Amino acid sequence: MGAALRHATANLAKRPNRTRLLLVLTDGKPNDIDHYEGRFAMEDSRRAVQEARRLGVNIFAVTVDKDAKSYLPTMFGRNGYAVVGDISKLPAALPAIYRGLTG
Repeated sequence: MGAALRHATANLAKRPNRTRLLLVLTDGKPNDIDHYEGRFAMEDSRRAVQEARRLGVNIFAVTVDKDAKSYLPTMFGRNGYAVVGDISKLPAALPAIYRGLTG
């Protein structure tokens, strides 16, 4: 997740827009086939989020993982994420989340 966040941040940071939002949709904890998991993956993602915010990118996570409250605050901060526990409710939830972030 950290590499993807950094890549998206680099592209957004080049934009002249006053507001730059990176909305991260995730199914759970960061992991990859190359042993990118656990504490290392979470810490790397947390640092990527901090780097994005330092560059003026507003980064916010949306997840369908009902257990995310146990780990997303570490990565995205207490107010940096939303949990939509049922994936079928995601299409209805996203517009309200977006309005809350941009309004």
